[in-house]
Amino acid sequence: MENKTTEITYGAVPSMEPQRQYYYIEKAKEYVRDRAQLLNRPLTFCVNTFGCQMNARDSEKLEGILEAVGYEKSDENHADFVVYNTCTVRENANQRVYGRLGYLNSLKKKNPHMMIGLCGCMMQEAQVVEKIKKSYRFVDLIFGTHNIYKFAELLVNRLESERMVIDIWEDTDKIVEDLPVDRKYPFKSGVNIMFGCNNFCSYCIVPYVRGRERSRNPKDIIREIERLVSDGVVEVMLLGQNVNSYGKNLEHPMTFAQLLTQIDQIDGLKRIRFMTSHPKDLSDELIRVMAESSKICPHLHLPLQSGSSRVLKEMNRRYTKEQYLNLVDKIRAAVPDISLTTDIIVGFPGETEEDFEETLDVVRRVRYDSAFTFIYSKRTGTPAAVMEDQVPEHVVRERFDRLLGEVQRISEEMTSRHTGKVQTVLAEEMNSHDASLVTGRLGNNVLVHFPGTAEDIGRLIDVSLDECRGFYYMGSRITKE
Repeated sequence: MENKTTEITYGAVPSMEPQRQYYYIEKAKEYVRDRAQLLNRPLTFCVNTFGCQMNARDSEKLEGILEAVGYEKSDENHADFVVYNTCTVRENANQRVYGRLGYLNSLKKKNPHMMIGLCGCMMQEAQVVEKIKKSYRFVDLIFGTHNIYKFAELLVNRLESERMVIDIWEDTDKIVEDLPVDRKYPFKSGVNIMFGCNNFCSYCIVPYVRGRERSRNPKDIIREIERLVSDGVVEVMLLGQNVNSYGKNLEHPMTFAQLLTQIDQIDGLKRIRFMTSHPKDLSDELIRVMAESSKICPHLHLPLQSGSSRVLKEMNRRYTKEQYLNLVDKIRAAVPDISLTTDIIVGFPGETEEDFEETLDVVRRVRYDSAFTFIYSKRTGTPAAVMEDQVPEHVVRERFDRLLGEVQRISEEMTSRHTGKVQTVLAEEMNSHDASLVTGRLGNNVLVHFPGTAEDIGRLIDVSLDECRGFYYMGSRITKE
């Protein structure tokens, strides 16, 4: 049986954020310290992230708060507090979480002090929360995507109540700044510039679980990046479900291109990346800014989803095949050596062989450096899930294999075009297979392995791209005299 925690009383709770959350961080510290003394050891945590880079950034915020209140990082098998930051883009992601919960329950029975938290997109679905309340009563804390910033407050509520705490918001316009964050890398960082999505693609659950678009104040974004740079960050990834629609809901609207121009001027920042870009909102202004900047990486992720204008209309993508190809032509004219990557769905309801051939045609004409290819799967709660004429599984699989073969053939050709060139690599980690090598990324996001030491991590290093091995390079350092 779990030991009761003595309730700690403080003064009045601040009404403003983030002061309110710092109040609860201090309060949580006391509870965590009490439990650590009881167990005669530090309390430990593990945050497991499912899904996209937005979730990964949210998890860094969760980890920052947990460390601020006194938890120490551990692995899942030995953690006193396990948090799953969930994804729900595909229904099989939900099943993975349910399966893992059964395992966590076995761990909790061995450690009565253990707590389990669930957050993220999956928790925004009412039927999921009801299922957890009914079948997984051992879960301690449930919250969604809109109130991540309340984590310390919710943790205190759980420690004081000794019962399951559930706090799910349907939507929000609130953005809370300046809370603790534990970055995965000291030299690069994701930076949220906006939250939510207004696009409602017919296959996608994201607008329903992430809410409507809301942009951060540009001054707050600039201030955050300046702080990151002063702390050693040389590369930032600007994050949003559709960064190209940034700024429309601000009190003083501004475009994403205008924001990029301001970020480009930050001293000490060497590289700027961003994702994801919706083709319907990618402006000539943005293309011009990309062409003129030496800091914006020559890599653009531009999701296609389908090459058929008819299917794109059913997907509610709001562009045609011809408009997409014209956009690619404009981008390549302005940034000739840009690397283009994409997402493609095979087997969307009603997709014919002719539709699929249109997709192959776009792949051959654009010549992507790489592509994430997906087999369409029904997502309950989306319009596409109830569409008639679902494509038979064996047909989808055959098309998927054909697409994958074409994508991989072109990708290898496109990657190899840099062989023999000298380019700058951001060294990110020691190679996991060869201790004499360092692994890093080019500006176009391609991996490079080259001789180096741990002292190189986080540095920008000129490397000769000696040998292309399909999707990565083996390189050698260029020594400057």
